[in-house]
Amino acid sequence: MNGGEIHVRRWVATVVVLAALVGGVFLASGLRHWTGRELVGAENLPLAVEHNAVPVPLSSFSNGFASVLKPVLPAVVNIHSSKVVKNRQQTMPFFNDPFFQQFFGNGQNGGEDAQPQREREESLGSGVIVTADGTILTNNHVVDGATDIKVDLADKREFTAKVIGTDSKSDVAVLKINASDLPTMKIGDSTSLQVGDIVLAVGDPYGVGETATMGIVSATGRSMGGEIENYEDFIQTDAPINPGNSGGALVDLHGDLIGINTAILSGNQSGFGAEGGNEGIGFAIPINMARSVMDQLVTHGKVLRGYLGLYPQDVDSSLAKQFGLNQAGGAVVAQIDPDTPAAKAGVKQGDVILKVNGQQVDSANALRLRISQTPPGSTVKLEVSRDGKVQDIDVTLGTLPEGTADNAAPAQQTQPNSGGLKGVQVQALTSDLAQRMQVPSGVHGVVITSVDPDSTAAAANLDRGSVIEEINHKPITSVDSYRQAISAAGNQPMLMLVYAPDRGPEYVVVQPDQP
Repeated sequence: MNGGEIHVRRWVATVVVLAALVGGVFLASGLRHWTGRELVGAENLPLAVEHNAVPVPLSSFSNGFASVLKPVLPAVVNIHSSKVVKNRQQTMPFFNDPFFQQFFGNGQNGGEDAQPQREREESLGSGVIVTADGTILTNNHVVDGATDIKVDLADKREFTAKVIGTDSKSDVAVLKINASDLPTMKIGDSTSLQVGDIVLAVGDPYGVGETATMGIVSATGRSMGGEIENYEDFIQTDAPINPGNSGGALVDLHGDLIGINTAILSGNQSGFGAEGGNEGIGFAIPINMARSVMDQLVTHGKVLRGYLGLYPQDVDSSLAKQFGLNQAGGAVVAQIDPDTPAAKAGVKQGDVILKVNGQQVDSANALRLRISQTPPGSTVKLEVSRDGKVQDIDVTLGTLPEGTADNAAPAQQTQPNSGGLKGVQVQALTSDLAQRMQVPSGVHGVVITSVDPDSTAAAANLDRGSVIEEINHKPITSVDSYRQAISAAGNQPMLMLVYAPDRGPEYVVVQPDQP
């Protein structure tokens, strides 16, 4: 090696060291900038060079987030529960063969008449201690139906837990153990979260033991269309969350509890028990929602939610145009139940709710959340658009009935359509047919019996078994009125109110098929 090469290498090494020093300075400064206040453990980070101060050597740089997690970890617990379930005895398929049944009988060894067998089903999850005397916040699905619940603390102590209350609509449960002077976690404010904030997830994935992972807030206010819970306002994060993390803590860089881990998206599945592991999309219940539910469970033993009595639907750009709005947004009333708070106050089907108490409504889910979090008996001011005109309606909320989510054959010969809508066949909705199809009593119109998959009707999600109730705000009472409405629409887009058995009432815009 010649002298020139040595000189160059020394110069490169000097540049690398200087770059590392500058990077450490900017990292410490940046972390404080991201959090808006001093980072926990920031005393160990190198400070920005001010005036002629001497830079702190790299040897004093903290090794990450240990100072954040140290007070957090003892407040996260492992929950293992069990319940007895009935399950038909599994056996070899050849026992169902008539030859063997003449010896063993139908009721033996798993035949058709075999009695269900009782077996114990185990479940694993996590929880967070929120009071020093043993109140624990977790997920409903972690303890749902459990007959025996054990809680393991970080110090290896085990307790039997009592269920204070559960709420399946938000997937929140509150447990209590008989203990004192327990480590607790400070409850934060989830409304201050922003996309890009660093978060840490703590739980017991797969039962391997307490585990901490790191990521960022990928989205806030996330809804999966009710596939996971009735009321969804999730924090989405790429901090690895795996089965067993359910009920665990999502914390910010101050060590504050800002969410309860609840579900993952894995492959083509989403939900509590999705197969597979973390794929970078996990969901946590915002702590503000979880705390509100917890307080009601502790106080009342159940959750009392505000109730309007209507079924809202998102307003996209095509619906907005049909309802005379300048832009998408709000929630259109697809159906309103009689003798409910909304009906008594004068809310009508087809109204578009734009605001609640002066706050913008961006979607049907946002409306459901706002109303559900408002105490029953409260009066709310709805700003609605009706026939292109904006008006205010005051509604005194009722109490959401149990088992309700405020959302959300032989007959006349079918014939193909004429006019602008092609590929759809319908028949009258008789009372007998409605009863067999389990269509609600307030739904009237014509039943779709077939849809051409290449038609614009199919593209608008019209499908067999759905009931067309209105076309361009005109009620459909028979096949004849349906044909008249189609003919009157000509070759213009049609606004239809449709009741779909799997989705409920909804408005759809169907483009005309070209001749």
